[in-house]
Amino acid sequence: MKIRTITTGISLLPPKDTDKIKQAHEFNQKAKEIFAQQGYEVQTTRITTNSWEEYLFGLSKIDILHEVQTLEETCQSLDISFFNIGYASKPETIALIPDIIKNTSIIYCSSQLGNQKIGINFKNVRESAKSIKRIAEESEHGYGNFRYCAWANCQPGIPFFPTAYHLGDTSFGIGLELGELVNQAFSQADNIQSAEIALQSILEIELIKVAKIAEEISQKFAVQYNGIDTSLAPSLDQANSIAFAYEKIMSGKFGHPGTLAISGMLTRVLKGVSVKICGYSGLMLPVCEDVGLATRANEQTYDITNLLLYSAVCGCGLDTVPIPGDVTVDKIAAILIDLATLAIKLNKPLSARLFPIPNKKAGEMTSFNSPYLVDCCIFAVD
Repeated sequence: MKIRTITTGISLLPPKDTDKIKQAHEFNQKAKEIFAQQGYEVQTTRITTNSWEEYLFGLSKIDILHEVQTLEETCQSLDISFFNIGYASKPETIALIPDIIKNTSIIYCSSQLGNQKIGINFKNVRESAKSIKRIAEESEHGYGNFRYCAWANCQPGIPFFPTAYHLGDTSFGIGLELGELVNQAFSQADNIQSAEIALQSILEIELIKVAKIAEEISQKFAVQYNGIDTSLAPSLDQANSIAFAYEKIMSGKFGHPGTLAISGMLTRVLKGVSVKICGYSGLMLPVCEDVGLATRANEQTYDITNLLLYSAVCGCGLDTVPIPGDVTVDKIAAILIDLATLAIKLNKPLSARLFPIPNKKAGEMTSFNSPYLVDCCIFAVD
């Protein structure tokens, strides 16, 4: 089992509050060393902030872009590769996100579509759809949307990007890559019931070990520990594919009947582990971040409607989903409204990271040339 991320959240006041960034980075490196000493590979360390609307309030568009670029320069000088400036909650700030993405390379951010208290903000939905479309058009192969998502009903403290944002005192959370353990459990199982029992047993043992180390780090450095996001993060390693794990205990392929039941079971187990949890703590199905999911997408065993259905019982939403480059803003907005409706109706966190692929249509292949993504057949949007 690998640790996908140690993510530390800080509250910035002025954007030049670089001491907090340096302190968070130093903490991340020390935490990484401690986990490494215990035999854990830590793939990334990350920093996220409160909403950038707070610490860039009242600035002009040009000044906002300048301050964000300065933040990036600070991060790069410290060898920080993942920095999230939180979310935008108003149409006028969401409209600035394409420029932020275009003029940076390691900055991540998001936009809020709504939550339980306010319902769906339809103006934000529309502006988010426009941002997704514009980012795709202004970045090579539409890749800029890797660093942006739109979300509904997400709370602070999610360790995974781009959704992550922070409130309050400095704190940290852990995100894991659990595909290896899921495949191990499912290889021992004959059916969904025995798979659930085996997975519960394995996760209970392994996650308690991780939680114990994290709690010791929290005490040693006096930094609040949010918990483990137990989400089943994806793997580009075929042996640890989420989709191929499903197929060890079902009669067909991922997307065929039985997929929804396994999705629900996985989420039930991931939320039931007896450690402090945070974030999504559910199943992630990021199409272009999992070899098996991409393979089955190429075979058209599932579509966007299926992914929305699975979102009703799992954790993340629509993640790294490639769609045609000529998709209209109206159609993107309709997808976002569906996702936000599910999130608010079911009171769960869901996000959408959609990839319109310029000059390509449904059925054609992406060509990302990215170490983080596998190429995949583009989904139809009817």
